[in-house]
Amino acid sequence: MDLAKCAAVVTGGASGLGAATARALAAKGVKVAIFDLQADKGEALADEIGGVFCKVDVTSDDSVDAGFAAARAAHGQERILVNCAGTGNAAKTAGRSKQDGSIKHFPLDAFDRIIQINLVGTFRCIAKSAAGMLTLEPGDDGERGAIVNTASAAAEDGQMGQAAYSASKAGVVGMTLPIARDLMSEGIRVNTILPGIFDTPLLAAAPQPVRDALAASVPFPKRLGRPEEFAALALTMIECGYFNGEDVRLDGAIRMAPR
Repeated sequence: MDLAKCAAVVTGGASGLGAATARALAAKGVKVAIFDLQADKGEALADEIGGVFCKVDVTSDDSVDAGFAAARAAHGQERILVNCAGTGNAAKTAGRSKQDGSIKHFPLDAFDRIIQINLVGTFRCIAKSAAGMLTLEPGDDGERGAIVNTASAAAEDGQMGQAAYSASKAGVVGMTLPIARDLMSEGIRVNTILPGIFDTPLLAAAPQPVRDALAASVPFPKRLGRPEEFAALALTMIECGYFNGEDVRLDGAIRMAPR
């Protein structure tokens, strides 16, 4: 795929892994549209890389449709989609309150919210982007586009309190190959990255002792992952035409402990 002739959409592109990927794509000459709810950060990054920002809620059909319409009006039909939009929470499936000993279970609305953002939101963007890619003329090897999703190492070894998060990310892993097979006759490749512990804005707020302990838990290298390393793997998945239907851990060989 000749990236200099492509347009891309990066969901969750205003910060963290998505922002690093947006920058890496732009550096290759790609016209990048950033989907995010963080307007200030998204607009600033779009100005920096010569892209366009679209305020998008991936849980809403109307919002996603409007985002793709705006991105395509600015840059034309995208050949690249990178899904980084996501969130998490932590709560045990059931347990006793430390305050009064009362028994509580994971709030089902909170569980559903994580599934809607991380799993359904990812699929929503894949389906709508792929439908647009079908209108493109195929390039080399009949290729029309490439899609990269973001799961998590928690999809395979989630920790205590991560039932909702792990389920949502395992769903992204589980649908990667079937979607790649759905789209194989149309020349659209689909891959997923499972990042481990990365130095993102979420971790930036953690106390330094917590950050140090997390870094020390990584077999090698003993540090947090860098968003630029995620972006490098995303670019490899996009540029290498034989990369398809794969779920790849990017985690310094870590296997998460129960807690």
